[in-house]
Amino acid sequence: MTEGTTVAQVSALSTLRRALDRVAGRGDGGDLWRAVRDPRTIQRVGSRPDYRFSLANERTFLAWIRTALAFSAAGLAVAQFLTEVSAGWRTAIAVALVVMSAACSVWGLLHLTSTELAMRQGVELPASRVPTVLALSTALGALILIAVVV
Repeated sequence: MTEGTTVAQVSALSTLRRALDRVAGRGDGGDLWRAVRDPRTIQRVGSRPDYRFSLANERTFLAWIRTALAFSAAGLAVAQFLTEVSAGWRTAIAVALVVMSAACSVWGLLHLTSTELAMRQGVELPASRVPTVLALSTALGALILIAVVV
């Protein structure tokens, strides 16, 4: 491996850690980063919350994963079955749906981890703009799909 490659990898990790700092909202992106890499580290932070809250947090995570799977299935369906549309539009729509799927998966993991850390530390749960961005991008995508198909 060359020295330039190592610098690029470190830079990517630094960027991810800064993004996790912003997601955590409390400057503890290091805790979030460690917890994403090794979920057992969550058990060493703070005190154990009521198990019902942890289970509710896991159900929310599963909802994010179901949403991601739905976006993947929609992307596959568009790519395979939307034959009345040009190949370029079909590919663009399918790729956008799959990218949204990946974003939902990653966000679900980050949300699960940051919420569990917040509950264990007894601090306010992290706020997020992701649901708003997801809702607006889904609505925009629906309008684009209507315009392309009709």
